[in-house]
Amino acid sequence: MVRDTWFDNEFYSSYFMWDSFTAGVAVSIMSKPNNHKGENEFAEMEYMNITVITSNKPYGVSDGSNPFFDGRRVPKFNLEKGGVHSGHVQQGLRDPLCFVNNGKGKCQDGYTAEVSGPDSVRVLVATKAKPNKDVGSSLDREYFISFLNVLKHPQNAGRFNFITQFPYYKEVTYKPDFQNKTLGKPVVFDMDMSAGDFLALFYLLKVPVQVIDLKALIVSPTGWTNSATIDVIYDLLHMMGRDDIPVGLGDVFAMNQSDPIFPPVGECKYVKAIPHGSGGLLDSDTLYGLARDLPRSPRRYTAENSEVWGAPRDTDHPELRQPLAMEVWDSVLQRTKPRSKITVLTNGPLTNLAKVVSVKNISSRIQEVYVVGGHLSSNVNDKGNIFSVPSNQYAEFNMFLDPLAAKTVFESEVNITLIPLNTQRQVSSFSTIIGELRRTPRTPEAVFSERLLSRLYRLKQTHNRYQHMDTFLGEIVGAAVLTDSNSGLNPNFEVKAVNVLADGNESSDGKIVVDEKGGKLVRILSSVDAKVYYSLYANKLGDEDQSAKIGSFEKQRRKWNHPHSKK
Repeated sequence: MVRDTWFDNEFYSSYFMWDSFTAGVAVSIMSKPNNHKGENEFAEMEYMNITVITSNKPYGVSDGSNPFFDGRRVPKFNLEKGGVHSGHVQQGLRDPLCFVNNGKGKCQDGYTAEVSGPDSVRVLVATKAKPNKDVGSSLDREYFISFLNVLKHPQNAGRFNFITQFPYYKEVTYKPDFQNKTLGKPVVFDMDMSAGDFLALFYLLKVPVQVIDLKALIVSPTGWTNSATIDVIYDLLHMMGRDDIPVGLGDVFAMNQSDPIFPPVGECKYVKAIPHGSGGLLDSDTLYGLARDLPRSPRRYTAENSEVWGAPRDTDHPELRQPLAMEVWDSVLQRTKPRSKITVLTNGPLTNLAKVVSVKNISSRIQEVYVVGGHLSSNVNDKGNIFSVPSNQYAEFNMFLDPLAAKTVFESEVNITLIPLNTQRQVSSFSTIIGELRRTPRTPEAVFSERLLSRLYRLKQTHNRYQHMDTFLGEIVGAAVLTDSNSGLNPNFEVKAVNVLADGNESSDGKIVVDEKGGKLVRILSSVDAKVYYSLYANKLGDEDQSAKIGSFEKQRRKWNHPHSKK
């Protein structure tokens, strides 16, 4: 897989087994008691004074780029003036000070260097891989022999996949038959895979197909999770018997944040606001540990690719390639009647939608967009939720994570209904919605949602770094309002002309302001009946109609372990 998806045709000369080699050296060192000199089978070791360089020559010159020195009487960490940490700090991937005439970079931020003085640390360093003792072998390093031998050992052998792990494993897909049903309005759900998005997805899948026809899911990895969290979506769809719904992967970077020459890399100016773990990225990737309880779908996120789609070579299974967002949009339009209009619900950054509204033949097919996000501040004390960027007091995460995309969408011709943070906060009572779910019939989806909400609530109560959990609870509102039909939800709307700020200033980017002269007229949800909202969500998930086909991985595992298990 690594070879087939390598970025160029020089895999055998440019790929190195750094991680496994390091593990081999470490294990070899630790296996010898009192081994202070680091003697091992695979590498020559030497104590060196090193540091990780954080700036560039000329050292000691202040140009406003170095947070360790600029504006400080005493350098941070007592670093040495004139040392390798005291120069220019690279500003972005295309910092002009880092390039010379031949186009090669000269900046060394992140390099490891041997230095002397107080900025250095004495470290035991592997300086050279030991050659293979068997000079006649085609493998020129001693480590390669050991690596292959260890893999061949029968002791502690792993079970490679489900086929070998479970004696009665069978790959099954669930695709409903809607031939005799009149389907409702076509809907595309654009999500960033936060915990709240999965709760909203459960709700959408429970609404009768005669009311909404969920055509596709579009995923934005510019928010709370990374791309591979698509696996959790596949698992949830499999659980609910909807393996027919395509999932498209959007751009990894916010608008204008990817490198123009090498797009796979880019800036993380906005997404860095999502904390890693403790309520952020790593926690969301696993649905706070509960994703493992979902049944496993045969559909998986994969890097499999083909030359047709720009890969340097075909992989073994190019047909397994993860579809992209715009491809899924194209397929939705092809599968939808030409005069049909599509309703879009967005629960994350508007990165994908900004591309869609820029394509005339797609944007003209959009009936309306429900945008869950944004904040309209009523006074100086009415703050947003960007808790990790203290200087930005009035923006909301979905707008902040890609402000330029938000501005693009709000300046487009599509009709927008905004479900702002103010309204979401009206329905953010964990205890109420959990209580309603505990009183509803115990369908697998109701049980899972109650467990997820209970975990978020418990984390919020016991840990300071999880105080933003109610943000996810409010993300269900869009799904409820979009599908509302005589439910008693009693949504109230007002129309205002608004703009989204996106001038590159992190202190104001993503803020929504009322602009009567130059703003776009937007329908804004101002309130719903909170009591009805909580019971509506719980009752919908407790309904036996359109319920889960297989409730959990445990039930799936029992089927795969026993030939005739129906549990």
